[in-house]
Amino acid sequence: MYPADLKYSKDHEWIRLNGETGQIGITNYAQQQLGDVVYVELPEVGRTLTKGEQFGSIESVKAVSDLFCPVSGAVVEVNSALSENPESVNQNAHDAWMIVIKPSNPDELSELLSAEAYAELVA
Repeated sequence: MYPADLKYSKDHEWIRLNGETGQIGITNYAQQQLGDVVYVELPEVGRTLTKGEQFGSIESVKAVSDLFCPVSGAVVEVNSALSENPESVNQNAHDAWMIVIKPSNPDELSELLSAEAYAELVA
């Protein structure tokens, strides 16, 4: 249910590392709690974020939730397709990345949860 190649935060975001960058999105658990996603607000490319900082928000028919960065770094890409199709987060949360970040402190990655530990957290 939770891909093993991702690292997870207790705030229900994930990061998928790819070389020197990482894609960030929300977990399947988070999208289930939100319900039908209708809007995603994302940061500008170039913004520098610190671990735990809000980088945007996601709105569903039930609520608006903040998005928190699982690691520190600079935003190098934003998934602009989510503005047209925010519901793709509901269709496959672990493929619907929101931002790509270049982590500035790789040690922070070791503080994130494995798929198994995250599954236990939300059980």
